[in-house]
Amino acid sequence: MVKVETPAAMSRVSRLTTPDGISLALEDFGNAQGPAVVFAHGFGQTRDAWTSCADATARQGWHATTYDARGHGHSSWLSTHEYSVDQLTADLALVAARAPALPVIVGASMGGLVGIALAGADAASCRALVLVDITPRWEPAGVERILDFMRAHPDGFADYSEAADAISAYLPHRKSRKSPERLRRLLVEGENGRLHWHWDPNMLEPIAADGGRHQRDLLEAATRIRVPTLLISGSASDVVSAPTIKEFLELVPHARHVMVPHATHMVAGDENSQFTRHVLDFLCALPPD
Repeated sequence: MVKVETPAAMSRVSRLTTPDGISLALEDFGNAQGPAVVFAHGFGQTRDAWTSCADATARQGWHATTYDARGHGHSSWLSTHEYSVDQLTADLALVAARAPALPVIVGASMGGLVGIALAGADAASCRALVLVDITPRWEPAGVERILDFMRAHPDGFADYSEAADAISAYLPHRKSRKSPERLRRLLVEGENGRLHWHWDPNMLEPIAADGGRHQRDLLEAATRIRVPTLLISGSASDVVSAPTIKEFLELVPHARHVMVPHATHMVAGDENSQFTRHVLDFLCALPPD
């Protein structure tokens, strides 16, 4: 069960340079000497997707780290546009190695896939693994729906209201509308004054294609995961399904699975309090490091 809360320290923003010269934007929460957890976000998101959960883990005495993946948020974009899953996996390994202790990795969607790749390749890379609505084999129709949305606005938006309209149409189950303040963290103003998503549009097609090519490798990597593992899925997800969950639990027989009612693929955004509770319960139940 969750321990009694203690106040969280203010977050600290820093940068980490990768061997190929990419500058990653990181944010640390909580006890610098505490047990560690690293959060890896999904494609098209930024580290801000994790702020609420990261702060909650910090309040439980953990050292939580969030970061913007390359090509996202305040991290560098590749001038060559030659992005790959292997790069993203190496970046996660670098961030994990920086943690004050062997970290638990929490990865959503794209972040979960690179978490699988890392944990399967290096048994000493993490203490435990939490996957958020992602399995090594995914439902193509659900992924294509996401890609269609991400391809849908190449010219950006005239203002925050237009962007909020697009998000509401994509996520009609959300009762609240994105405010301009929240959208400022997701959008960046171009030279022509129009607002664009805070990620490199040249990244979309290479990573989508590379992810498909890596699927067999990810299935194989899952069989080599030895650390405690939790899969959190959304009951209304169209990216994972009963068959893909069943397959994953057969590949990783020691893994646990919990389903969040009413949540779609965007579990943390749809039902953050339930999602955070599952993460904290899992963290608190881990054996001592």
